[in-house]
Amino acid sequence: MPLPRYKPLVDRLAADIRQGRLPPGTRLPTHRALAAAEGLALVTATRVYAELEAMGLVSGETGRGTFVREAGLPRGLGIDQQAAADGVVDLNFNYPTVPGQAELLRQALRQLAAAGDLEALLRYQPHGGRPHERAAIARHLQDRGLQVPGDQVLIVDGAQHGLAATVMALLQPGDVVVTDALTYPGFKVLAEQQHLELLAVPAAGQGPDLDALEALCRRRQVRALYTMPTLHNPLGWVMSATRRRQLAALARRHGLLVIEDAAYAYLAPEAPPPLATWLPEATVYVSGLSKSVATGLRVGLVAAPAEWVPRLQRAIRATTWNTPGVMTAIALGWLADGTVARLEADKRVDAAMRQQLAAQALRGLRLRTHPSSYFVWLPLPEGARADRVAAALLKDGISVSTAEPFAAAAPVPHALRLALGSVAPDELRKALARVREEVDGLQ
Repeated sequence: MPLPRYKPLVDRLAADIRQGRLPPGTRLPTHRALAAAEGLALVTATRVYAELEAMGLVSGETGRGTFVREAGLPRGLGIDQQAAADGVVDLNFNYPTVPGQAELLRQALRQLAAAGDLEALLRYQPHGGRPHERAAIARHLQDRGLQVPGDQVLIVDGAQHGLAATVMALLQPGDVVVTDALTYPGFKVLAEQQHLELLAVPAAGQGPDLDALEALCRRRQVRALYTMPTLHNPLGWVMSATRRRQLAALARRHGLLVIEDAAYAYLAPEAPPPLATWLPEATVYVSGLSKSVATGLRVGLVAAPAEWVPRLQRAIRATTWNTPGVMTAIALGWLADGTVARLEADKRVDAAMRQQLAAQALRGLRLRTHPSSYFVWLPLPEGARADRVAAALLKDGISVSTAEPFAAAAPVPHALRLALGSVAPDELRKALARVREEVDGLQ
């Protein structure tokens, strides 16, 4: 079967990019100019650039054109947000720890070994956790301002699994889901895997633009909203109580299912109550202990309306059956003895210290952040290309994320998201100084 006529052009352009004949940052001809030069239909020229973009070789930017991507930047750092390699200063991923956590685990394992029901932990557990475990998680949620009975709480393998179970249980392929224009990359991956249609709404101050969301719901049959009202990742906002009430009313008017992601909510203890407080009949609240305790402790939680619990349990069964009993026992022990509360308090102090380091190192630059978050959003100067900045930093052994993993719609802004929680303070200070040098060189 002969190749489509445009395929040799794709191969030629790809080879020119890979061999450096078209260097990074080169602006390629417009779709129309390429079509005219190669004798192609406009739709075919668009397909050429789409295939090059799928290869990670170019990026199209509304209003600016199509550019050759920085070849020195690993694909994951520009698109999927992957952990840094060994020996690289990781300002891409957050896995915050505080001194003494390893000893806490040793103690917990010794206590677990002496527990009376150890044998029970070796067996299959109920899909959403045992009743007393779910009740303990419900008590923990009271500290977050959420009053929910234990039988509406499900224990999952981390917040990402909670989001996946929610999507599998309550949404169908083709459903329209609204999210912020900049959002958590893990939800974007879920939407792609489950064939959901993501629509983005822009930010307006400390939260999404509710007028834009209202207009979108009138134009399209929106099924669900994914939102992070308390310490948004990556922009760091905490939505006001007024805006939460307005958002809940809007969701109720349009019959939206709301997925509330509270993974970083522990860092903002003075925040208003969760959105689920104002819309309990239609909100799934998802969080976990990965950020507040340890990323290796894969224990998360889902709180949902009672009628959705059986469907969520079925999704948990289909994916992992249950959270490992040993992990759940450690997490519940730490909740009961106050370890989780102490770690959360310690990490708020740690995050605030790191924010101060970032404020000093990046003084004078436009930053979006929260005073006790573990990340900073750094827009780049007009005309700068984030992939080139990220590649230059990576050559110096510093891994940062561009806006691509977080962008739910075009145009993708040229910005960096700097994770502050994964390296020692002295190393962080030096890395941020290098970031500052690179950005200053763009001015």
